[in-house]
Amino acid sequence: MAVEELHSIITRCQILEEQDFKEEDFGLFQLAGQRCIDEGHIDELLEIIQNEENKVIIKNMGWNLVGPVVRYLLWNDKEHDKRKYYFLMLDLLVKLCNPKELLLGLLELIEEPSGKQISQIILLLLRPLQTVIQKLRNNKAYSVGLALSTLWSQLSLLPVPYSKEQIQADDYGLCQCCKALIEFTKPFVEDVIDNKESSVENEKLKDEILKFCFRSLKCPLLTAQFLEQSDDTGDDPLRCFASEIIGFLSAIGHPFLKMIFNHGRKKKTWDYLEFEEEEDKQLSDSMASLAYLVFVQGISIDQLPMVLSPSYLLQFNMGHIEVLLQRTEESVFSKGLYLLENGLLRIEDNSLLHQYLEIKSFLTVPQGLVKVMTLCPTETLRKKGLAVLQLYINKLDPQGKYTLFRCLLNTSNHSGVEAFIIQNIKNQIDMSLKRTYNKWFTGPQLISLLDLVLFLPEGAETDLLQNSDRIMASLNLLRYLVIKDNENDNQTGLWTELEKIENNFLKPLHTGLNMSKAHYEAEIKNSQEVQKSKDLCSITVGREEIPNMPPEMQLKVLHSALFTFDLIESVLARVEELIEIKTKSTSEENMG
Repeated sequence: MAVEELHSIITRCQILEEQDFKEEDFGLFQLAGQRCIDEGHIDELLEIIQNEENKVIIKNMGWNLVGPVVRYLLWNDKEHDKRKYYFLMLDLLVKLCNPKELLLGLLELIEEPSGKQISQIILLLLRPLQTVIQKLRNNKAYSVGLALSTLWSQLSLLPVPYSKEQIQADDYGLCQCCKALIEFTKPFVEDVIDNKESSVENEKLKDEILKFCFRSLKCPLLTAQFLEQSDDTGDDPLRCFASEIIGFLSAIGHPFLKMIFNHGRKKKTWDYLEFEEEEDKQLSDSMASLAYLVFVQGISIDQLPMVLSPSYLLQFNMGHIEVLLQRTEESVFSKGLYLLENGLLRIEDNSLLHQYLEIKSFLTVPQGLVKVMTLCPTETLRKKGLAVLQLYINKLDPQGKYTLFRCLLNTSNHSGVEAFIIQNIKNQIDMSLKRTYNKWFTGPQLISLLDLVLFLPEGAETDLLQNSDRIMASLNLLRYLVIKDNENDNQTGLWTELEKIENNFLKPLHTGLNMSKAHYEAEIKNSQEVQKSKDLCSITVGREEIPNMPPEMQLKVLHSALFTFDLIESVLARVEELIEIKTKSTSEENMG
């Protein structure tokens, strides 16, 4: 029935001129063709398509059959006997139909599916889509851009595999699609290369390929994890995709070196297409991704001029590192850690000039490291952030270290980080006293820095438990200064500032300890009474109420807090003892 109905429509249309085809004819042709496919009349349908007398009809109406054919190929078993005939029909329709209508039809089909079917339909239609675009005579650049944009939009919906096992399994087909997408794009890149004349159409095509490269650098490459270099990197499909994308950039006249170093400048020395405001953020992400691929993964790094100094390379990568560290995804900000580490390892210790800290990113990047150290849920990345921050400190010259310490003490708002900085200050003072004198960690400059260290932010009311790391580090620094610097020498300036230190730090600390211990001892007494009644209760620790805690656990928390206060008190007592011994000894020497 369906075949007869289709023959009837074709017979009626054969006597019409092409321009006389009506909308009704298109609809009837599509319905009859769809029924032929549904009922399995594939041989009769192929015969109709291949009939030379139906050439004009198929050219104008045949594209309506592509959807049903594609859906059949997606939904039916791959072992089905008739699949080869449907593939043949798809090839014939691509060859015979109006390429403009076919292009829009294929792109609509690509946009339809979700989940795992996204990759299936992309892999099925990439070659037909490539053929159709190559048949177009006009607006080829626009068609390439439309196709690449549609394909990228669909690919961006697929989850990016992270582990080696996920990459090899490729459950959602992203890796296969990336490989196929490179093959799809290559002929259009070759068109740009072969067209030596700078025609308007060729420039438009170049821009569309450039857009696609930028989008690919952001997704999937910004979040993609790559196999270890020691592994067979030739088997890493995402790394191969990245390498091809960077190759495309060079091929169309935009080598990576030019782009990385000029992105973000007020005056650009490379002329890329004007992005909309929304796309400018994408461009920053793309350039950061590109920098990581080149400097950390080593893709095309052999194109890097050897004359570029390590500090120069770090300066131009700092903006990209800042972009990566601002992201919240571990797969992205971890790349910022590795890109920064890569740049710092090229630089000698104490050689990074303090003037670099006048560049905004040289201060915002270490603040980004602090966020990783304090907020990241993954311990290995927190430790990595700490190690990279220490490496950064080691590379700065003395004035640079001094400036960074002041910045982080003022901005970190985290007791553990402040303790880490105070330990670094102690190390710098030690080197200055033992090895090479520098004015930044002795005398007036050091005293200015110690003003940020040897004080309690809220006086005696400071939460000592929450600030215990910082307080212990400060006391240990003060103990070191008292031991190493004699009052008569006063190299650090400590002894002239001792009265201020006692008033701003030691006395308020005494008061705070007495208040805190009294509070926690009262809480312990209360908890012990509650324990006898076997009820659940709430306690206040660090000014925050912890509800419904079993009494046994509550007592453990409270005793732990008291232990911390006892530890602080013992170090405080030792510091005060040392101060008394030193001042008494100096007084006796002066009298003698």
